Amino acid sequence: MNFDSFKLHPHILSNVHALGYKTPTPIQQQSIPSILLGKDVMGLAQTGTGKTAAFALPIIQRLMEGPRSSVRALIVAPTRELAQQIHEAIVELCKGTGLNSMTLYGGVNINPQIKTLKSGVEIVVACPGRLLDHVQQRTINLEKVEVLVLDEADQMFDMGFLPSIRRILRYLPKKRQTLLFSATMPSAINELAREVLHQPITIEVGHSAPAKSVQQVLFPVPQHLKADLLINILRKTQVDSVLVFTRTKRGAKQVALKLELAGFKATSLQGNLSQNKRLSAMNGFRDGSLKILVATDIAARGIDVTSISHVINYDMPSTVESYIHRIGRTGRAEKIGEAYTLILQEDQILIRKIERVLGSRLEQRKLEGFNYDAKGTGPARHPTLQQARPQRSSSNSPRGNPKPRQAMQTQKSYAKPASVS
Repeated sequence: MNFDSFKLHPHILSNVHALGYKTPTPIQQQSIPSILLGKDVMGLAQTGTGKTAAFALPIIQRLMEGPRSSVRALIVAPTRELAQQIHEAIVELCKGTGLNSMTLYGGVNINPQIKTLKSGVEIVVACPGRLLDHVQQRTINLEKVEVLVLDEADQMFDMGFLPSIRRILRYLPKKRQTLLFSATMPSAINELAREVLHQPITIEVGHSAPAKSVQQVLFPVPQHLKADLLINILRKTQVDSVLVFTRTKRGAKQVALKLELAGFKATSLQGNLSQNKRLSAMNGFRDGSLKILVATDIAARGIDVTSISHVINYDMPSTVESYIHRIGRTGRAEKIGEAYTLILQEDQILIRKIERVLGSRLEQRKLEGFNYDAKGTGPARHPTLQQARPQRSSSNSPRGNPKPRQAMQTQKSYAKPASVS
């Protein structure tokens, strides 16, 4: 099966081919025909499965006919990064069609957004808060919306956006096509789906297991030694691009600071940053000038970088679904990725649940040469962090560059887990 089989407009197909898309992903194969027929769809799919194109292509096809310069498709996303990412994908797929797309999110001046809305756009990608600002100021008209997309619905629930979503729904036509995509299906999202979807087609793709190309390892460690162990792992591992997950915004900031002081090119991505700083962090991570990005689950939803070689769970996630979602950020584009998780004794219950879902035991390691009996510096003890800076060597390698992966000697308690399909 290829994209030609969807019988899309020649302009759209030309853009698809120019972007290098060859074979539709499973979520695209299963959802595009139903969306083209105008049916409501509930898609269970994780980030990286191709769901943006799965809803964007049929929406663009639909909007090729009919009126222009009025908002006919509304896509609601939880974070600024994700909204921008969706918008950029749509812009590429819209080339030559005459259709226009824009983003609406907070943290930036609202006046340029108002000006663009007045000029006329057919597709709006918005975060709930800023969208409601425009609705209340009557700077956007949603009366002609034909297609509503709720993307990453579970994350919008986690961020407390469901009341805002329900307020937005009041301003939309009751007769419309609605598409809801979510990585997981908590009860609140299931209830929302029943409210907004009419006889939906349900599609579930890649929901219960990470890619086979992700190698998973657990590192038991006391809480007070987490930061020191992270630094030592990074020094002894050959990495290209590393995404580190923390539980809190404060934790992301502290861990990134410690890594910087240890000589790594690192930064954090969390909700307290200004929009300019968030964009700078994302751009640096994408272009490789920053090798390590420390982020919370919410902030990381907008990250779509195919070259991530390692995902490190500095803090254990709260659910099996979140663990699978996190580690799915590596091992893409037919590359082998590695997922490391620093675990505490109290994490054992969740680890057993993860192993039951995966159908195999996860490998556990202790890093050889690391002093597990040390007192530890802790992320906030800045004066002692200077001691963690790597020493200059007589070699020509840059200061702070990790050693090759072969230098990472470990003691394993289990054999390597079998690949999970």
